[in-house]
Amino acid sequence: MRRSLRLLASPVTYTRWLHLLIPMTFVAMWLFITNQVYVLGLLVVPLGLIPAVRLEEGVQAQLLLTPDERGRPDPSIAHAPSATWRDRWRTVLWLEVRLVLSWVAIAGTVWLPSLAVDMVARGLGRAPVVFGWMASWQERWWLVPLALIPVALMLVCVVLIGDLITYLARRLLGPSAVERLTALEERTEALLERNRIAREIHDSIGHALTVAVVQAGAARAADDPAFTDRALLAIEETGRAALEDLERVLLVLRETTLPVSRRPTLLEAGRLIESARGSGAEVEAELSGPLDLVPGPVSREGYRILQEALTNVLRHSGPVPVRIRMAVLGQRLEMDVTNPLTGETPRGKGGSGLRGMRERAALLGGEAESGAYEGEWRVRVRLPLETPV
Repeated sequence: MRRSLRLLASPVTYTRWLHLLIPMTFVAMWLFITNQVYVLGLLVVPLGLIPAVRLEEGVQAQLLLTPDERGRPDPSIAHAPSATWRDRWRTVLWLEVRLVLSWVAIAGTVWLPSLAVDMVARGLGRAPVVFGWMASWQERWWLVPLALIPVALMLVCVVLIGDLITYLARRLLGPSAVERLTALEERTEALLERNRIAREIHDSIGHALTVAVVQAGAARAADDPAFTDRALLAIEETGRAALEDLERVLLVLRETTLPVSRRPTLLEAGRLIESARGSGAEVEAELSGPLDLVPGPVSREGYRILQEALTNVLRHSGPVPVRIRMAVLGQRLEMDVTNPLTGETPRGKGGSGLRGMRERAALLGGEAESGAYEGEWRVRVRLPLETPV
């Protein structure tokens, strides 16, 4: 009882009632043509088989029956065209059920208040207005308070039929198995995108700050105006590149349309190599094979892996000699980044940078290894060119 009273004060109760009354406008127009209402029930069968009808019914049901779910990623009522014949027949059944419940809603809205009016009329000794059979009733004063019963029943019908039509809409217009799978894939893609953005921020900004710290320290230690000028120039160029990367990431976070092609690829690896050389490191790079033919996802992730590898070298070993070997061999991309071991070495298992490299490689179906090897620190990456990403 308390729930019914709360629902009577809720706007959604009346939007649901409006949803029930909408089909009656078509029934009323149909009655101008013929009084055979059952024919209308037959006509909705081919109508429900049209894929776009399910979209229209889903949008209308979501707006009027479950307005609190608007904007949610997993609404209980779908708003998409029929994708399968099962969805089409569910739509047909929904249209039939909606017609029946709309008829019941109209009857409850019209006849129950009319019954209350006639009961009051008989209680006051007057002739009934709608129900002529009540003329045989004797005048009884207690018919007046009893007239509240049909009114109460009408209010109960408003709540119960609204709940029923919402329940049936969720069953008949709810997401199909394909739509649920698609929604799950979209949420998974969104989570992967967030993780990718977090990695890009770490790699790009971390690389820029590391280069700036190393350059500033080297300039202070060298006490050479010419070297200081070169160091400041390298810091400026690295910072500008980091700001461009940060702007791209922020555009994604703001949900703007950012073409994937604008993200850096291995064709821009020279920028990373020159940045490392500007920090004082002696970089020997050997790039072979058709890097321009490397698929976009592999090229973009390969760029970030190389960026993180060089960042780790500068962060943990400083401006030391670095060898980069990158080649396209058959159906895979191979990358090796090595540098002499110093007093401080990266952690083989921990560290978000090394973990990020392994995650990037794993997403592409490849592998990334890092650790000490023959007196050097080596990052070894193998990425298949035919990637599932």
